Amino acid sequence: MDLPAKGGCRCGRLRFEITAPPLLTNACHCRGCQKMTGGPFSLSIAIPASDFRLVAGEDGPGGVDHSFGHRFCMNCLSWVFTRPPGVEASVNARTTMLDNVPAEPPFVETCAAERLGWVHTGARHSAPAFPEAEQWGELVEAFAASRV
Repeated sequence: MDLPAKGGCRCGRLRFEITAPPLLTNACHCRGCQKMTGGPFSLSIAIPASDFRLVAGEDGPGGVDHSFGHRFCMNCLSWVFTRPPGVEASVNARTTMLDNVPAEPPFVETCAAERLGWVHTGARHSAPAFPEAEQWGELVEAFAASRV
């Protein structure tokens, strides 16, 4: 991914910039992500929070439960990024919101037990549910090692 990476919502009013390489890339197959995206999964790229910034527009909370930290464009209501509660050190930007979407598959897929039967992401790691905190650390380390 070329840095700085830029991206934004569907209408273009909410824009962001990323100035560090990703910590991890992920596809989530949970029913919540399926329903929020209208697709079989959501794609996200975890970025250090200090290296993610909004450069234009207004974001606001969205989704059924605002405590999940999902942030949407207040104009077009596109789901653009998530500030996961309890993980203030990172931001999960929706991969498809990047102006130049990476060609490589996500490194990990989560909630694979809810994956639609015909979906294949090409992820190197697959978890049947949402991993525990210590498992995330191991996945971040494995992702970093894979990029050397």
